[in-house]
Amino acid sequence: MEKNELHLKAPGNWINDPNGFIYYKGKYHLFYQHFPYAPVWGTMHWGHAVSDDLIHWEHQAVALFPTKEYDQNGVFSGSALEVDGKLYLYYSAVKYLEKDRENIHMAINDQFETSQAMIISEDGYHFDNWKEKKQIIPVNKDDNQAHPIHTRDPKVWKEGETYYMVLGSTYKEEAGRIVFYTSSDGKNWNFVSQTTDKKFGRIVECPDIFQINGADVFVGSFMGIGQAKEGYENHSVCGLIDFNSKDCAVTFKKDYQYIDYGFDLYAPQTNLDKDGRRVMIAWMRMPKSVKEEKDREWNGIMCQPRVLDVKDGHVYFRVHPEVKKYFNTKIKNLDELNFSKPFCLKVKMKEGKRINIGGYQIWMEGKSVFTDRSVVFSSVAGYPLTGKSPAVPGSCSLDIFVDQNLIEVFINDGEYVISHVVYELNDFIETDCFNEEEVLGYIHQ
Repeated sequence: MEKNELHLKAPGNWINDPNGFIYYKGKYHLFYQHFPYAPVWGTMHWGHAVSDDLIHWEHQAVALFPTKEYDQNGVFSGSALEVDGKLYLYYSAVKYLEKDRENIHMAINDQFETSQAMIISEDGYHFDNWKEKKQIIPVNKDDNQAHPIHTRDPKVWKEGETYYMVLGSTYKEEAGRIVFYTSSDGKNWNFVSQTTDKKFGRIVECPDIFQINGADVFVGSFMGIGQAKEGYENHSVCGLIDFNSKDCAVTFKKDYQYIDYGFDLYAPQTNLDKDGRRVMIAWMRMPKSVKEEKDREWNGIMCQPRVLDVKDGHVYFRVHPEVKKYFNTKIKNLDELNFSKPFCLKVKMKEGKRINIGGYQIWMEGKSVFTDRSVVFSSVAGYPLTGKSPAVPGSCSLDIFVDQNLIEVFINDGEYVISHVVYELNDFIETDCFNEEEVLGYIHQ
């Protein structure tokens, strides 16, 4: 099976949302939305990869694929939970009501319906798509509860003796909606409540609720909160909330913050690592595919694992300790860096300073960190080329992770992050941070 370092990418053709992220029986399992036939969005399957350390990923066989009347047009996003040693996978099942005759992988005018389903695996590697699937929540056509088309992405967890499921939805595609169901056994579910707010955009996707240090946190994606002219209308956000588990009421304590200020990141999913840290992985949107030797073509890459923390009411996304262990060899000369492999730069950035990584520019101006990928994104039009963090102190530390098609900039130990997909990265580094204390290069073992 193909192996990836640091960033899980498509084994060929297409991937998007991470699904079923879990530490199970001594391995990290990450499933993902996968169209195995072309490097474009299509009828969704669940691809599957495993890792010992969240850094080295090995692709497995396709785990889930359409077999039922209710999921005939796609096994869409969902989550995983260990129950009595078994792996429960929950997903959104899609059935088209009217197909495009020229492309059966597309519905005409959103004529489809979505229900929720599950499958149980004994070992996390074998999945009986014919016998073990079960539709657990039929299409919900009650406007007071959910939406028959846009109710999706079940995230399931257990608290005490109760199983909780949160779903993203909408009210008439006018306001985003968060929907809750509960269960006593993880299989039979009852509607509990919904929260609708225009601040959630038009539609909520990939909602995720959990606690960090006693604080309730929401992570998810809101459709329609951005500007189309800026490239993306849909963005991923997070924030502290008040969450009442009895009636599943959700209230944001203050305005949400963006998870990543490069705005390529989407569809985040979190779970606990083996040491109990809350870890997030998300999809980095790629507007065009990457062509490699032997006619291999792929589209889709995940960000590196990020540890979530809450400090002074702010959600941090920190570099995972396993990543820090991996990049542990200091180099004296930046010319030693190999751009064909991931590497890390540690930079003390000050006002007016700049670093150019193969055409990708990073600098500090007016208390914000700026990035510009226009030189390494020139073959793609209609997408944001720059990033800008909120204001940070007069100087700041940057941990910059460079891969061939992805650069991630962690500001002040994850206070903010700017990540960008790149396509034409060159093999050089130029900077006016000259001394060793300002720019340190690290390579992995």
